[in-house]
Amino acid sequence: MKKFKEKLSGHIFFALALSSISALALITIFIIVKGLPIIFKVGVINFIFGTKWAPSQGDYGIFPMIIGSVSVTLGAAIIGIPIGIFCSIFLAELAPATFRNIFRPAIQLLAGIPSVVYGFWGLLFVVPFIRTHIGGPGLSILAGSIILAIMILPTVITISESSLLALPRQYKEGALSLGMTHWQVIYSVLVPAAKSGIVASAILGIGRAIGETMAVIMVVGNAVAIPQSILDPARTLTTNIGIEMGYASGEHQQALFATGIVLFIIIMILNASAQYITRRK
Repeated sequence: MKKFKEKLSGHIFFALALSSISALALITIFIIVKGLPIIFKVGVINFIFGTKWAPSQGDYGIFPMIIGSVSVTLGAAIIGIPIGIFCSIFLAELAPATFRNIFRPAIQLLAGIPSVVYGFWGLLFVVPFIRTHIGGPGLSILAGSIILAIMILPTVITISESSLLALPRQYKEGALSLGMTHWQVIYSVLVPAAKSGIVASAILGIGRAIGETMAVIMVVGNAVAIPQSILDPARTLTTNIGIEMGYASGEHQQALFATGIVLFIIIMILNASAQYITRRK
């Protein structure tokens, strides 16, 4: 009877795991089937590197959206990743226990806030601040980068801190016994030893940023043009899908699914890179 229950539990868990993989496979197949026809019709080069997006005229070039996605994501990474890594080092090595017990739930709460709330906050505070004190229309790549930088902080902080806390205590104790200061131990021993986890947190944070839609729609301006500076408005791949999918049909709808294929490939590459880096060591 006991063996039967164990086998039954194993089959149930296997079925649940298989259902998750099946859902992913169905989504992938659906996106590919819906998006590939327009890619073959327009041409891969023209679709990816075309600079004109005018569905009413039959022009489907997503290069401006790719540039917008890369610009906003790169800005978010430059702002958010260093802050997240420094916060994780502070929590793991420097923060008092009382402060740590307050800060960790706050980070978890930050991860649970809906993206539309971030976008609304950015629209009320970040955009007017940029327009008044820095210049430009306010709705810009810079505004989107700031909002996304805040949104990726929980991912970067949590994974980086876990990587630091998972290190054997002998690393720190051995370095201190050799006469190194606490800061030297952190800089020269702990951070290099946790490098794979920290890099993985950065890659996952970038994946989180490039896939965000609602908050970005509200603050980047959504102009279908190649931006010339971080103060210019832009449109990302995700915002393009979110804005136009509600009324698209025919080839226009297929082009949006094809945009999803490009975005899907980018995120898969980022996630695979994170998995490779964490498993390598």
